Amino acid sequence: MKVISDAEFHKMREYIRTNFGISLNDEKKTLVQSRLRTTIQEHGFDTFTQYFDFVRRDANAMKQFINKITTNHTFFMRETEHFDYFRDIVLPYIDEEYKNRRDLGLWCAACSSGEEAVTLQIIAQEYFKKTGVAWDTQMLATDISTNVLDKAVAAQYPTDALANMPRIWQHEYFTKVDANTSQVSPTIRKQILYRKFNLMDQFRFKRRFHVIFCRNVMIYFDGPSRDAVINKFFEVTEPGGYLFIGHSETASNSGSGYQYIKPAVYRKPKL
Repeated sequence: MKVISDAEFHKMREYIRTNFGISLNDEKKTLVQSRLRTTIQEHGFDTFTQYFDFVRRDANAMKQFINKITTNHTFFMRETEHFDYFRDIVLPYIDEEYKNRRDLGLWCAACSSGEEAVTLQIIAQEYFKKTGVAWDTQMLATDISTNVLDKAVAAQYPTDALANMPRIWQHEYFTKVDANTSQVSPTIRKQILYRKFNLMDQFRFKRRFHVIFCRNVMIYFDGPSRDAVINKFFEVTEPGGYLFIGHSETASNSGSGYQYIKPAVYRKPKL
C-alpha cells in the first residue's frame, strides 16, 4: 500500500494552494492519499513523488489530478433565498438599468455539474418571458474540474434530484431520458456556455458581469487566495452588479470595494 510522507504531502499541498487556491490542512493528508492511491498504482509509480513529478510534466495527468483533489457537491435549489433575491431584486434592477442593451452578463464561476447554472438560466428566462421583452441571457459557467464539466454539458440528472424544483419547471425544462434520468431542455442548454477555468488565473474577459455566483468554493481557499479572487471578481463586475457567495463565506474583509447587502450577497457601488 502506497503511503504519502509528510514531506510529499507538504510539497503537494503547497503546489495545490499556489496554483489552484485550495488550502489543505494536515488533516487532509489521508484524504489526498486515498484519492490518489489508485491512480499511482495504475501508473506503476513507487512513490507519490514520482507521480507528482509526472503530473507536472503531463497535461492529461494534471487534468486527472485536479479532478481527484477537488471537491464538488451541489444540488438544485441550494440556498434558495439567493435565487429568490436574484429573481425579485437583481433581475428587475438589470432590466431597468440596461433595457437599451438587453444583454444579461451572468457568470456562474464554480458551476460544478451544472445544477446552479441551469437554475439561474431558468429563472432568467422565466423573468424575461413575463416582461415580454426579449433579452440575450446566454451565460458563462466555469469550473476547474473537467469531470463535473462533462456532466454539466451532458445535462442529465437523476429525476429525483429535481424534487425541490417547481413542478412546472420540471415539465417545461426537462425531458425524461429513461425511468430514472431527466435531461435539461435544449432551450436552456444552448444558453449556457461551459468552460474550464481556474480562479487563480488572470481574468481576461471581453465584458464585465452584472451578476457573479461563486458559492461554497472559497471555503477551500486560504485568506490571501480568497481575497485575491474576490478582488478579481470586483474588477469584472459592472458598477451596481452583484456577487453571490456561500453562506459560510465572507467578502467583507477582502478590501475589494464590494458593499455588504445581506448574508452572502454583495454589490459593487454604482458610479
